Amino acid sequence: MLGKLFPEAIFSRKLPPAAERRLRLAQARAEESIVRAHVDNALMFMDTLAEDLPFDRAIDTYIRVMGIPEPLASTVATRALVVLGQDLVPFRRRQRGPGTPATAPAAQGAEGDGDDGGKPRLRLDDAAEARRRRRA
Repeated sequence: MLGKLFPEAIFSRKLPPAAERRLRLAQARAEESIVRAHVDNALMFMDTLAEDLPFDRAIDTYIRVMGIPEPLASTVATRALVVLGQDLVPFRRRQRGPGTPATAPAAQGAEGDGDDGGKPRLRLDDAAEARRRRRA
């Protein structure tokens, strides 16, 4: 499309490597801004229709109505769900209370000091530990 707007005599097809890198960085920033705007709008759409539609159907409806193409649609849906998950986890942790086992060491920081802003510690070996405990 740009070839029609700008004659090749002015803009050569091959860009210098430094210009190509700057172009790719600018494109990545622009694409990220588009994704962020869609996620924000999808969340607002879900909030507006919360009484009428479940969140997953609201996301699907937003994507369909906006005509978002598939690679971008999956990214928008996933990021919207991530934001919803971040909103739900702290609420559920508050509801359990500080004295329950669910908020004990697993909910503390990587060293168990709990100064990570309330995020749970990443435990990649939980399944292996559970199997070992069952065998013992």
